[in-house]
Amino acid sequence: MTNNRQPLILLTGATGYVGGRLLRRLQEAGCRVRCLARRPEYLQARANEHTEIVGGDVLQADTLADVCEGVDVAYYLIHSMGSKKSFVEQDRIAAANFGAAARAAGVRRIVYLGGLGESDAKLSPHLASRHETGRVLRESGVEIIELRASIVIGSGSLSFELIRSLVEKLPVMIAPRWVRVEAQPIAINDLLDYLLQARDVTAEGNPVFEIGGKDVVTYQDLMEEYARQRGLTRHILPVPLLTPWLSSLWLGLVTPVFARIGRKLIDSLRHPTTVQDDSAYRVFGIETKGLAAAIEEAIRYEDREFRETSWSDALAAGGSLRQWGGLQLGSRLIDHRTKHTTVSVACAFDSIRRIGGERGWYCANWLWRLRGFIDLLAGGVGMRRGRRHPVDLRVGDVIDWWRVEKIDDNKSLTLYAEMKLPGRAWLQFDVTEDSGGTVIHQTAIFEPRGLWGRLYWYGVYPLHVLIFTGMLRGVVKASRKDA
Repeated sequence: MTNNRQPLILLTGATGYVGGRLLRRLQEAGCRVRCLARRPEYLQARANEHTEIVGGDVLQADTLADVCEGVDVAYYLIHSMGSKKSFVEQDRIAAANFGAAARAAGVRRIVYLGGLGESDAKLSPHLASRHETGRVLRESGVEIIELRASIVIGSGSLSFELIRSLVEKLPVMIAPRWVRVEAQPIAINDLLDYLLQARDVTAEGNPVFEIGGKDVVTYQDLMEEYARQRGLTRHILPVPLLTPWLSSLWLGLVTPVFARIGRKLIDSLRHPTTVQDDSAYRVFGIETKGLAAAIEEAIRYEDREFRETSWSDALAAGGSLRQWGGLQLGSRLIDHRTKHTTVSVACAFDSIRRIGGERGWYCANWLWRLRGFIDLLAGGVGMRRGRRHPVDLRVGDVIDWWRVEKIDDNKSLTLYAEMKLPGRAWLQFDVTEDSGGTVIHQTAIFEPRGLWGRLYWYGVYPLHVLIFTGMLRGVVKASRKDA
């Protein structure tokens, strides 16, 4: 069967964490996919030849008229928790609009990902809205498969990044009572297996399937297991005094979660999110991982490649990570800068390819040499290694104290630091075509090792501002000169 004859799958939320991972799995399976996005240009780089990107907004019913035409199965992975407006009302309107459009177009099935939590309990607005969204979709008359999950364990997921940030930053944690609430976390790859099977699984009556990993644990168990695998000693002291509002401000200071989302999230953490009905296992037959294996997989994935997708990428998040200059606060510390140039993509990347060695780093080379000398004194490699060839680069090549981890010709270059550092560091360049020229993206990534790693980053950050700004400016200037 050719791809053009395969059933068409509509994917919403592809800019988000789960949706982005699901898009990749669908494409790897050779599926024909249509992605709905408010900003289609954000997804173009992720689409293959079998994926169509269309513009639309579930909050505007008139933009959905043609989106569902010819669709067999639609994935509904949209949530407005990060919105400044009432996310409950927005989620209700969005689900009603989408359900109506799907019914009018004859969509066979909608697969919806919601959240665990006992339906008869007085749930937080966040969890109650997740359940209500499923109900509104069922009222559309389209067949619905609703999956309800607890914490998703995977590099880049909101819950996992929250846990990671707390453990990495705080040797001693004064924690609210919710750290002892039970949950049943599921590994991202196990969740994706459920979502993929949900397209064709035999089920009647618009069922709700509760899904989770093998282990029922507390949030404290999560933090302690992450600390164990990272080789960190951490002490957790639960206290009963932190209100959701105070907890959200606290999270906003030490994690990548900004306070608006933090308040809504914390309010939900007081509810147990465990599987009460095991019908999902009987129907799907998926053997899920336990907590230790899920965390190990998340850490191992991040060792291979920087996060493929992240909760903060989602346009529906309605906010962004806090930024100081180019600095973004998260489990990894990131300095991201962009600059437009009128030269071609190939010309811009050629200047990036020549970086280091005798050509230098385009800015403050004396500072680079000084830092290399300090590294030598500390027993590191310093700047003495240079590079194998002034132009040619291959994966594994040395560039001063960096090593080429990944190179995609005329597109991206990722360097891994082999100097002495209280953590791990990468320098990444991405080049994209833009109207009238090229955009160069320069990203410095640092994964600190405990408190000392963070003190190091913040201590040298003023120098980073000078060096990273000047380096990007120098790359652009060199590309114009060589054009």
